[in-house]
Amino acid sequence: MPSTFGLLIIGDEILSGKRADKHMAKVIELLGQRGLALSYAEYVGDDPQRITAALARAFASGDVVFSCGGIGATPDDHTRHCAAQALGVELVLHPEAKVLIRERIQDVAREQGLPYEPERPDNLHRLRMGEFPVGARLIPNPYNKIPGFSSQGRGGGSVHFVPGFPVMAWPMIEWVLETYCADAFGGAPQVERSVIVYRAMEAALTPLMESIEAEHPGIKVFSLPSVDHPEHGAHIELGVKGAESLVPSAWAELLRGLHQFGASIGPELVRKR
Repeated sequence: MPSTFGLLIIGDEILSGKRADKHMAKVIELLGQRGLALSYAEYVGDDPQRITAALARAFASGDVVFSCGGIGATPDDHTRHCAAQALGVELVLHPEAKVLIRERIQDVAREQGLPYEPERPDNLHRLRMGEFPVGARLIPNPYNKIPGFSSQGRGGGSVHFVPGFPVMAWPMIEWVLETYCADAFGGAPQVERSVIVYRAMEAALTPLMESIEAEHPGIKVFSLPSVDHPEHGAHIELGVKGAESLVPSAWAELLRGLHQFGASIGPELVRKR
C-alpha cells in the first residue's frame, strides 16, 4: 500500500477567491488521525487540459490522491471526462451509479410530492453524474447517494474522486481511507522539536542544518522565519522532525550547534503526530 498521499482541488471558484478552500486542512486532519500525512497538494482551475495533465501525473505517481470537485454534470464540470482521457479509456454510465442516481431522483420527487418521471430530460441529464472511466469503483455518498469514484492508473496511482462540497466530500474521503488504506494506518509516531532563535540569519544557520540532515537519515530540518510575530518579533523557528526514535539525537546536535554558534534562543516547542 503506498504511503504517500496527495490532494488535487479543482475549480475556478477556489482560484478566483469566490470560495475559500476547506479541503486541505480537513484532509490533513483525517490523515493525521490515522498516523498518516499529506505529502503534496495542487490547485487547478476549470481548464480541461490542466486537469487532464494533473490527473495523468497522479495516475503515474504510485500515490493515493484525493481529487475534490468537478464531478457534476454542468458544462464547467470537466473532471470525469479528464480522468477518462488521462487513463486512455472511455467514459461510460456505471450501472450501480445509475441505480443510485435514480433512487435519489425518486427520493426528491417523493419529498416534493411529485410523480417520479425517469425519462424527463432533466432526470436523464442527471445520469451523466454516473458516467465514469471504464473500470472505476464507486465511492458511496451518504449525503445524497450520488457516488464518487476511484480509478487506478497504469503507474500505480490511485485517484479517488469526490464532490467539491465538504459535507459530501469529507465522509467519502474517510470511507476511502477506512476501506482501501487501513493497512497504512498507525505508522511510526512522528515528532517535531523546535526552538525559537533570535537575531540570526537563515544563511548563517544553513551549514548546521545541512550537517544534521546528512548525519541523521530519516530526519528533516526545518526553518520558519517570522518578521513580525506578536510575541517573539523577528525570529526563526528552527527544528527537526521525523520518527520519534530518531529525533532525540538530531535534536541534541541542533542544540549543540546553536550554542556553538552563540545563538540567542528562546522557548522550545514539541509537536507529536
